[in-house]
Amino acid sequence: MRLTRRHFLSAGGAVAAAAGLAPLLGANRARAAQAQAYPYTLTDAEWRAKLTAAQYDVLRREGTERPYTSPLNDEHRAGTFACAGCAQKLFSSTTKFDSGTGWPSFWQPLDHAVSTLEDRSFGMTRTAVNCINCGGHLGHVFDDGPRPTGLRYCMNGVAMSFTPQA
Repeated sequence: MRLTRRHFLSAGGAVAAAAGLAPLLGANRARAAQAQAYPYTLTDAEWRAKLTAAQYDVLRREGTERPYTSPLNDEHRAGTFACAGCAQKLFSSTTKFDSGTGWPSFWQPLDHAVSTLEDRSFGMTRTAVNCINCGGHLGHVFDDGPRPTGLRYCMNGVAMSFTPQA
């Protein structure tokens, strides 16, 4: 396997998240995102009861799943990807592509599905992607994606569900 800069950066981010640093370093952004009013809201106890531990870590605490661990990374059927927290439809399978990063990647979200916020965790500036309905953290968007948008929405698979097209 040929290692690229993207692999190196992805592995570094995963190691930091595994060490438990993500919730500490991104805490200010998490508080800012959760302070916004969203149409779908639950108490922290309700979120903990509704989500798995991994989903809670990513969606509510801005964690990151390990690369190449999500079954959604290898999902190639026609269908829709939705927020695992509130079922908001987020991405069409027609915009999914293999970015080589180990996370499900898309070049465009559905209209009115996500919001973005500056994320200065880990000593860098990135653009975090949240569910527009519940504020759940989904991943980040980068400007190294394919045409037509040139964007790469690098999402945590654990933060989403998939419904195949009927």
